[in-house]
Amino acid sequence: MTPVLEVENLVKHFPVRVGVAVKRTVGHVKAVDGVSFTLGKGETLGVVGESGCGKSTLAQVLMRLEPPTSGAVRFHGEDVFGKRGKELKALRRQIQIVLQDPYTSLNPRMTVGDIIGEPFEIHPEVAPKGDRRRKVQDLLDVVGLNPDFIHRYPHQFSGGQRQRIGIARALALRPEVIICDEPVSALDVSIQAQVMNLLGDLQREFGLSYVFIAHDLSVVRHLSDRVAVMYLGKIVEIGTEDEIYTRPSHPYTQALLSAVPVPDPSVRVGRKRIRLTGDVPSPVNPPSGCRFRTRCWKATDICAEEEPALVERSGGHPSACHHAEEQYLLPT
Repeated sequence: MTPVLEVENLVKHFPVRVGVAVKRTVGHVKAVDGVSFTLGKGETLGVVGESGCGKSTLAQVLMRLEPPTSGAVRFHGEDVFGKRGKELKALRRQIQIVLQDPYTSLNPRMTVGDIIGEPFEIHPEVAPKGDRRRKVQDLLDVVGLNPDFIHRYPHQFSGGQRQRIGIARALALRPEVIICDEPVSALDVSIQAQVMNLLGDLQREFGLSYVFIAHDLSVVRHLSDRVAVMYLGKIVEIGTEDEIYTRPSHPYTQALLSAVPVPDPSVRVGRKRIRLTGDVPSPVNPPSGCRFRTRCWKATDICAEEEPALVERSGGHPSACHHAEEQYLLPT
């Protein structure tokens, strides 16, 4: 079966320019540097990594909010970056986004009804004018809000309620794929759980596929079928939720998981904490070979000389490490 979304060797570099009157390019920020993955129908792919690893830039390029430097994205086998005009407009109906900040992503001058109904103004074929109010109220009901709130403004809602409004807006055109760019990181823990459960319910009801971006490993595990770990613009490990969380093979993934707090003292005693040394290298001038080698305790000469490919190693899941070795972790 053809995947819903295919990403192949996607690259996004931002030029670094200096000068006042005459600008000249002195380098490039390699925000996304050769990312490849597939997304199946009804599947959730979690994308995790430290701040600055390129997760949000990846989301913007997938949405065509930023043009790619190179690479390809295909939706049902059709080239996303090759579409223009009406074809691009039709494509945007099928791929929507939920942004991180539930307040700044909503226009404070517009009512909730206008915010959720705006997609119908852009795509009038989806809902005739006389039917839009009912559709907006139905969407409010679907995300757990009172349909009578249609005339209220964003400032009259809590953070969790505002994020539900953002989700309702993303659902308005009945997309197949939703890019979730850290949708719960700005919310309280209790509200995070409510929004995560809502996303899960909506996925089952509408058959949605998610690219779920976050830096919180426990949040990603709750919803994801597969998980991709990013470091400095590249995916360094990808696998099922069980493979990544209980049998990680890349040193960076192992270090991330070792830092996850464990509430059970009896389990916490048996866990080994991996403390990374050094700072994250600059994306303008990343290290040669493996980008993680400057902080890795397993690094050898080959790590500096040859960039490891993201392939299955020793019969395990794909990992971009010359010394990949599955480490069985205690439950988190």
